[in-house]
Amino acid sequence: MGISAFYHDSAAAIVIDGKIIAAAQEERFTRKKHDPRFPEHAIRYCLREAGISLKALDAIVFYDKPFVKFERLLETYLAFAPKGFVSFLQAMPVWIKEKFFLKDLLKKSFTKMSGLKPTQLPRILFTEHHQAHAASAFFPSPFERAAVMCLDGVGEWATSSVWLGNNNTLTAQWELDFPHSLGLLYSAFTYYTGFKVNSGEYKLMGLAPYGVPKYVDLIYDHLLDLKHDGTFRLNLDYFNYPTGLTMTTKRFHELFGGPPRKPESPITQKEMDLASSIQVITEDIVIKLATTAKNELQVDNLCLAGGVALNCVANGKLHKNKIFKDIFVQPAAGDAGGALGAALSGWYEYYGNKRQVQPFDDMRGSYLGPRQTSLEIKQYLDSIHAKYVELDDSSLMKEVATLLANEHVIGWHQGRMEFGPRALGGRSIIGDPRSPKMQSVMNLKIKYRESFRPFAPVVKADKVSEWFDFEGISPYMLMVAPIADKHKLPMSAKEEALFGIEKLNVARSTIPAITHVDYSARLQTVHKETNPRFYQLLDAFEALTGCPVLINTSFNVRGEPIVCTVEDSYRCFMRTEMDCLVVENILLKKQDQPAWKEKSNWREEFALD
Repeated sequence: MGISAFYHDSAAAIVIDGKIIAAAQEERFTRKKHDPRFPEHAIRYCLREAGISLKALDAIVFYDKPFVKFERLLETYLAFAPKGFVSFLQAMPVWIKEKFFLKDLLKKSFTKMSGLKPTQLPRILFTEHHQAHAASAFFPSPFERAAVMCLDGVGEWATSSVWLGNNNTLTAQWELDFPHSLGLLYSAFTYYTGFKVNSGEYKLMGLAPYGVPKYVDLIYDHLLDLKHDGTFRLNLDYFNYPTGLTMTTKRFHELFGGPPRKPESPITQKEMDLASSIQVITEDIVIKLATTAKNELQVDNLCLAGGVALNCVANGKLHKNKIFKDIFVQPAAGDAGGALGAALSGWYEYYGNKRQVQPFDDMRGSYLGPRQTSLEIKQYLDSIHAKYVELDDSSLMKEVATLLANEHVIGWHQGRMEFGPRALGGRSIIGDPRSPKMQSVMNLKIKYRESFRPFAPVVKADKVSEWFDFEGISPYMLMVAPIADKHKLPMSAKEEALFGIEKLNVARSTIPAITHVDYSARLQTVHKETNPRFYQLLDAFEALTGCPVLINTSFNVRGEPIVCTVEDSYRCFMRTEMDCLVVENILLKKQDQPAWKEKSNWREEFALD
């Protein structure tokens, strides 16, 4: 079993005989976004799914080495002293009380949840943070041999690392160390533009196409010394994160003409241009680092993990540049995926087991979370007097396709929940991409989030190149590609002259609801092998409309973790302006449901992301 916990995005995963059996993030059970606590609910689920007891495990593997991380904190504070003394005083009690003695804390937590004595617990092992990331990317990949690149904020010391994956081994090649971090550089701009660090980075990526990269030279001149091989150093005079409680300094604010934008205040052209600029720089660094890894290791394939690997625009550029023949991105690329990597590292690297490479990949579509039985679903719906009909597959798909074609927005709850931050057709909200109003409706009336944020298309894998300028697969919604030319709509001179957020409501293609302002889309290819029911729905929608594409967004509202159970799904359905809910073969229509009463203002339940 692999565990990630105590920083953010706690999770658990279980591997038996090299096969990934289950993986889930704690937030889905506790309904607290990015929950950092000991992942008791996720652990219980994984053991239940595997059909074993805690005692039956060979080992529990934690995704971090706390002593090495503590060493980095101490060395950093000493290097910057006396600056940072306040944050040092805040950090040390937590470390001395808990994190420094993490093995004891884990033993106590497992003893408390299981009733076992400490001596009865399985062996507890520790991987390095980037080792866990690398293992999560390489071992489930369809490659016998590959370069592995891990890019994030910081682990113990490493912020960027390159590995050679070969069969059942990972060999570290080189790394860039804290405080010089691409992830933290991107997060500094996330913070400065008024979004939340560790959760708002994807908003910055979505905002980038509305701006122009006018600050690129300023960033290179003052903040960043980038070498031709992709390695870099940051000018730490502009950053507060090494020792402070914020990301940027007064000097950073002076450079960009004022203090950080206040969260939830209006977004201006300045924020759009900053987003565009840091996105260009991120892509430049990623491509340079990948080119260096290719030249040094002389391998055909690349695996990616770490939070920066969720930057699907940069991934799309990597794919288009064809530096590598093929790319695999771990769908749970952030810290939650470290739990899976820790388990796989234990299985292959510590125990030395043989590896069987799967032709697609070994993530099972990332559908690794819990599902409920038909009986459990009906028992809950009957207990709240919900009105529903149960349909066979053929009738259900035709009915849902018709509802979608009539611009109904549908909650789609099917099979096992996804592992990772993307909804992939297990816990999704879906709609008709041909509808010009759908992006606005889904953002403002269903997700209750910022209007500029784009939606992603799902497309039948065998039809992807007919609708997008993309060859290959993107099963985990981690590649961005342009709309195919034949589906683009010409813009008038007046529309071309629009600037910033004014561009939002211009229809750019025959599928405008998923076409971003730069004609791009974040692709998910749907495959019969990993999600036959979602493929079947796309088939039915195509038969009715001629379009094998749907909008797919995560089944939640802003600030809420993606839904897990039928109870979560029904609650979200009733709280929003969704028209219908489909749970397995059960169809519920909003107008048929009993009146929904809230005890309080439910939106206060979730902290804004």
